Amino acid sequence: MDRSELASRLTQVLVDELGLDAGKITEEANFEEDLEVDSLGVVELLMALEEAFLVTLDESQLASAHTVADLDALVGGSALAAGPARPAAG
Repeated sequence: MDRSELASRLTQVLVDELGLDAGKITEEANFEEDLEVDSLGVVELLMALEEAFLVTLDESQLASAHTVADLDALVGGSALAAGPARPAAG
């Protein structure tokens, strides 16, 4: 999966799972300040990312991701280590 595909799938997960406005999702967007993701949203996001990208993440890893770019790097590194991801459903 290339970076463009990863970013697109990540945005889709954020929209689908957390109900975020796709127009607000930028690499610089801060989850807490800009996107208003609360602690429950973080847990939901963790589960959705693991399913969508076939990776295993823990809450401490996700807690260190403050922006969409941080999350992209975290998921991208984990997805590359895990191997090819399945195609997005739908």
